[in-house]
Amino acid sequence: MPFYHIWTIGCQMNKADSERIASYLEQIGYQASSKVEEAEIIVLNSCVVRQSAEDRVINKLNALKSLKRRKNPFLLLTGCMVDSMGDDMRYRFPQVDLFFRPQAFSKLAQFLADRHLAPDELEHNSVLPKPSPSTFVPIIEGCNNFCSYCIVPYRRGRERSRPMEEIISEVEELASRGTKEVILLGQNVDSYGHDLFEKFEKPEKLDLAKLLTELNRIDGLARIRFLTSHPKDMNQRLIEAMARLGKVCEHLSLPLQAGDDEILCAMRRGYTVEQYRALVGRIRRAIPHIALSTDVIVGFPGESEEQFHRTFDLLYELKFDTVHVAAYSPRPGTIASRKLTDDVPPEEKVRRREMVEHLQKGIATEINLRLLNQTVEVLVEGQKNGKWWGRTRGDKLAFFEDDADRLGQLVKITIEKTSPWSLQGSLIYDWVRGICPDMTAAITLSQPGNVSVKGSV
Repeated sequence: MPFYHIWTIGCQMNKADSERIASYLEQIGYQASSKVEEAEIIVLNSCVVRQSAEDRVINKLNALKSLKRRKNPFLLLTGCMVDSMGDDMRYRFPQVDLFFRPQAFSKLAQFLADRHLAPDELEHNSVLPKPSPSTFVPIIEGCNNFCSYCIVPYRRGRERSRPMEEIISEVEELASRGTKEVILLGQNVDSYGHDLFEKFEKPEKLDLAKLLTELNRIDGLARIRFLTSHPKDMNQRLIEAMARLGKVCEHLSLPLQAGDDEILCAMRRGYTVEQYRALVGRIRRAIPHIALSTDVIVGFPGESEEQFHRTFDLLYELKFDTVHVAAYSPRPGTIASRKLTDDVPPEEKVRRREMVEHLQKGIATEINLRLLNQTVEVLVEGQKNGKWWGRTRGDKLAFFEDDADRLGQLVKITIEKTSPWSLQGSLIYDWVRGICPDMTAAITLSQPGNVSVKGSV
């Protein structure tokens, strides 16, 4: 059986695209390989959000030149590095056989069919044959916001929502194949549906809140997440849907980017610090135990020490569960690269990033410590170093030991150790949910309705 190899860098949208490319290649008879040297088809899924990411893609392309000369595999490039400048890309990387834009799966299929590597009549099936317990489902592609630092709208294009019926059908099929959780994806997922004019079942507002309501009804599906949200598009209707729907997890990614109004304006974010603060307040009132994560950029052009400290102080005030912090780097083609001077010294960017990281480590330590001796639900996604791992409804990474096969199960564990980055615990047998039906080890009663399990169960 011939092999394929996919190398992916970047956001969850890229990961979802790679999963679907892999699904198609397996449908036409290819097998995944972790060794690029034995692959007949090599797909690089690229990212250019930051210069470091683009540099890694270029280095990877250059490293494959010798393999291309020796064994001549088909080398394919997709992701945000592929844009309308096709001739320039072909000149820079002549070793690449096909450039195709994100989600342009039909171009991939036609390329393979033209070389008699795939049947002409086989349509690409986006539903994965063997999905993971937690599976990405893209629902909207592109972005209309044009934040001044971001290249994504230029590479991914304008927002385009998938039909709701198509998404529901895919999630139903995923649930029937074992998926317990879906993560709905979009560059601006809160904008879902605004560009769709068709009605679904009855004439009512077609938006993310409506989609969540429909997906919440699917049998076999236990959890729903979505990302990434934009603060200016996070409305009360969506907040109320999150609070009302039992399968929607108490977790939200809500990028802040900066805690100073002048910097937010220069970034073209479309909201003020006070509007963001008020939004967080509404969310926490509606969903008291929600886990919030955010993104922050430090060292944006013109950011003074005082402006940076406004961001720092806001992070201290709002106390997010997770903060992803990055130092600004100009991306050619963006508004910021054309109109703003990258005037914050590199060493100052590093200092500010490290200050945020140190602050967040303390905040995360404090937040996670509250879970000590608490019982949490974990969806088991894999095994690492002899321990099962998964995530809580609040998207916290959790580990526990058990000899039985727990992959894909929803289990409950008692937290025995916490850190800023993860939780450690022991499995609990829950009589009501029956999550441990194959009892093969001694058990110890702990409290009414619960039994602590040690060893194999």
